Amino acid sequence: GSTIVLYTWLVRGHLHPMTQLANHLAGRGVPVAVAVADVPSTGDSSQTIARLSASYPAVSFHLLPPATTRSEDAADPNADPFITLIADIRATNAALLAFLRSLPSVKAVITDFFCAYGLDAAGELGVPAYVFFTLCVSALATFLHIPVMRSAVSFGEMGRSLLHFPGVHPIPASDLPEVLLDRDNRQCGTIIGLFKQLPRAKGILSNTFEWLEPRAVKAIREGIPRPGEPLPKLFCVGPLVGEERGSNANHECLVWLDKQPAGSVVFVCFGSASSVPAEQLNEIAVGLERSGHAFLWAMRAPVAPDADSTKRFEGRGEAAVDALLPDGFLDRTRGRGMVLSSWAPQVEVLRHPATGAFVTHCGWNSTLEAVVAGVPMVCWPMYAEQRMNKVFVVEEMKLGVAMNGYDEVMVKAEEVEAKVRLVMESEQGKEIRQRMTTAQEIAANALEMGGSSSAAIADLLDDFKISTNN
Repeated sequence: GSTIVLYTWLVRGHLHPMTQLANHLAGRGVPVAVAVADVPSTGDSSQTIARLSASYPAVSFHLLPPATTRSEDAADPNADPFITLIADIRATNAALLAFLRSLPSVKAVITDFFCAYGLDAAGELGVPAYVFFTLCVSALATFLHIPVMRSAVSFGEMGRSLLHFPGVHPIPASDLPEVLLDRDNRQCGTIIGLFKQLPRAKGILSNTFEWLEPRAVKAIREGIPRPGEPLPKLFCVGPLVGEERGSNANHECLVWLDKQPAGSVVFVCFGSASSVPAEQLNEIAVGLERSGHAFLWAMRAPVAPDADSTKRFEGRGEAAVDALLPDGFLDRTRGRGMVLSSWAPQVEVLRHPATGAFVTHCGWNSTLEAVVAGVPMVCWPMYAEQRMNKVFVVEEMKLGVAMNGYDEVMVKAEEVEAKVRLVMESEQGKEIRQRMTTAQEIAANALEMGGSSSAAIADLLDDFKISTNN
């Protein structure tokens, strides 16, 4: 049969949802190949691919080598890392094209949003092409609309003025991703270049489910973000959340959680690429200690601002943790709290009955993992589109509260304590928890037979068939 090729890159937050999508498609008896751009090249990329191949035998994985000739930007040691990243992914198109040509027949190509220039490779072969948008559909509606907006000033000059995008809860301008704030910056041109690829796709898949973001889904289906031009067909195929294959059952933190009462533990984790300064770690520690609640804190030692970006992904030793926390903190909270100096199996921690709240950086994958687990969120956004997600989670979905001061120099211990108590103890916390339970039930049904996302995947397969018969 004809292969569906999924095209993504090597960062976990993009590779994992694409792998889950591939697994769902393969589960319907469709031949699926995942082509992965070896960017950013970390040295163990082939091991990552081998691990995925072993875990998902129904899917074939292929590492696309990085382009041998790098753009002049990439060769410049002072080049902007974001601009270089997108240039490097775009330069992988030659390898993608060669891979597509090596297959007997390709039914469709689905590219990650960051790999949207892969639409060119599909176009060259006349293969129908789709974009998989790993963020929420409200962000998609925003990004579809931004290129057609007319504004006299940069977003960065608008402070907290509210921006009204079709189908999207009003967003303070300063809550947009940093790359969009200064429109004269080349970073801004680079991301808008990606936004402009979106309407070229035959369809856009979003890692969400319709119930979670009905207004944005409706706006896109009605074509409102880009008046006067047809928008690609929208498929809500989520929540595609990572199942950590291989057992973490004996991970020390899960053994510890087994001893805690149901819903009693606050889980603090800021994702795989966030790191907060030492003074901030101190405020978090004081706030957690004063809250009186049990906590599990996956803590990463701060990274020097000039550290190479790959350093952000390396684990750090236990010794470092002790030095970063207030004197006696670990002793005073022993038994009630647990601090991990390394990676935590987040999916399992969130699904553990003892976990009662999640202090999160609001990455969309983490947000979906919380929804699937039914755990209320305390939103502390750090970078990328996380501040937008905070707006959607708190204001529209009403599945969490915001940590005040996220956009200032420091979140104070008092605020950490207050928000933990609010979610764990208050009437408002109880309402959020009830709404989260509803969201959890609907999320669980979305990908089951008869669920909205399952139906969207069936529609997508129909769309592939139609497009090959034309």
